[in-house]
Amino acid sequence: MLLIDRRTFVSGAVVLAANAKVPRAFAQAPSGPFTLDPLPYAANKNEPHIDAQTMEIHHGRHHAAYVNNLNAAASQHSAIANMPLHQLLGKIADLPENARTAVRNNGGGHANHTMFWQIMGGAGGEPSGDLKAAIDRDLGGFAKFQENFNAAGTRVFGSGWVFVTVTRDGALALVTRPNQDTPLMEGKRVLMGNDVWEHAYYLKYQNRRAEYLKAWWNVLDWDKIAGRYAAAKAETLTI
Repeated sequence: MLLIDRRTFVSGAVVLAANAKVPRAFAQAPSGPFTLDPLPYAANKNEPHIDAQTMEIHHGRHHAAYVNNLNAAASQHSAIANMPLHQLLGKIADLPENARTAVRNNGGGHANHTMFWQIMGGAGGEPSGDLKAAIDRDLGGFAKFQENFNAAGTRVFGSGWVFVTVTRDGALALVTRPNQDTPLMEGKRVLMGNDVWEHAYYLKYQNRRAEYLKAWWNVLDWDKIAGRYAAAKAETLTI
């Protein structure tokens, strides 16, 4: 009789569920104004903290599905097709009611994940320069910032994100949002954020979200985040 250990069974079940629920969007992407950029590094770049299989499924299935669904909505509503993503999300309340949910879920998912891939692929450590000074000033120093960020991510009920927002004056704030909501919907800008949907970590960490949140700091690229901080102050940061 074939014996399967519990971890292998759970991991296999999650992969099968992901394959069943998330369309192979990359294989049948409808044309439209929104595109899925390739990962800016190899899928195994964040090993061992985030496994390559999670990265591949997360980017190539989940994120791709948000892009495809957003393009499908854009084909029905010219208001969606004719605006850059950050402007579209900032004007979500002005959209036709029957388009709003598609933009909230899929436009938000597209923006959140685009930011997410950009800030990873690094070696962790700590920020420096103007960004470090802003963290010290607004978030209580790096150690306190990490502690509060991880605690906020742990408290998110169900699925969602924990973000750091940034103003054009360089002020930082820690916020959480449910599902694929984003501070862009409130006219704010996102410096960085972590995805606490289970699909972001379940293959490796199962229900240990706190462990995933702690490990995630090891893959951050602080040069990229510092670049986003400078862009926010220059008013050129979009998503």
